[in-house]
Amino acid sequence: MTRTYDPKYASAIVDGVFMTGYDEGSFIQAEKDEDFFSTKVSAQGEAIVSESNNTLGTVTLTLSQTSPSYPYLMKKAKQKKPFPIWVNYNNGTTKEKAGGTQARIVKTPSKEFDAEAGGREFQFKVFDYTEE
Repeated sequence: MTRTYDPKYASAIVDGVFMTGYDEGSFIQAEKDEDFFSTKVSAQGEAIVSESNNTLGTVTLTLSQTSPSYPYLMKKAKQKKPFPIWVNYNNGTTKEKAGGTQARIVKTPSKEFDAEAGGREFQFKVFDYTEE
């Protein structure tokens, strides 16, 4: 069976608002910040596994400079109140979801002005990151 990926089935929802106007290339990224465990070896060669309880994750959205969601995220970046962020992919066969209920925008994106419209990258720190 042939599997197909279609970016139109990828979405990001920030505090209940669907984001639109993504830039070309990789436009949504989500990942856990830390490994599930770490290891070390004792002086006598015994392996020790330490479980990580770190629930931090990072979501990055790259919007076009002309995105209708850009002003909304600029406003959210200046607020000091956590909000939910969820990224989803669901084409009816493949389903993925990542994010959390407590996130903030780390900083406003850098500005670059060129002959063509550029991208604006928003990085969210998610305090209760989860994946499904």
